[in-house]
Amino acid sequence: NELAVTLLFKLLMGEEEPDSGEIKWGVSTTQGYMPTDSSAYFEGCELSIMDWMRQFSEDQHESYLRGFLGRMLFSGDDVYKQVKVLSGGEKVRCMLSRMMLSGANVLILDEPTRNLSPLSGPVVRELLRSFRGTIISVSHDRKYLAEVCTRVYELREDGLAEV
Repeated sequence: NELAVTLLFKLLMGEEEPDSGEIKWGVSTTQGYMPTDSSAYFEGCELSIMDWMRQFSEDQHESYLRGFLGRMLFSGDDVYKQVKVLSGGEKVRCMLSRMMLSGANVLILDEPTRNLSPLSGPVVRELLRSFRGTIISVSHDRKYLAEVCTRVYELREDGLAEV
């Protein structure tokens, strides 16, 4: 159930309050969240990809930011495209770059491969495979699950089961 998963992720991120109990993260964890639809991060924004990324980086140098963006297939003048006109896959790649810049050691990803092109899918899977933190993700993409995840759980009516 997509709504249930989205609610779970919002609970984990503190965007929603649980009906009972509490969610506590370890003191050394920092979380980055990518919702299924990240349009709200880009709508009406007049910034270029480069300037949008600059908001989230301590290092403001273009060469540093181009390194992150280049790994996500943004090259040349692509980095000057306004974020409000990006495709769904380009938004996903920007959001992942943003999370990598943040230094988060826990990534919460809601359908991260949903809007990716055949060209960018392998790039994103490789980036996430090389991530040294924890990834909590939901996906219907079997290739993503097989290549990125070390453990896969299925949420069933009777509870959680490792598959």
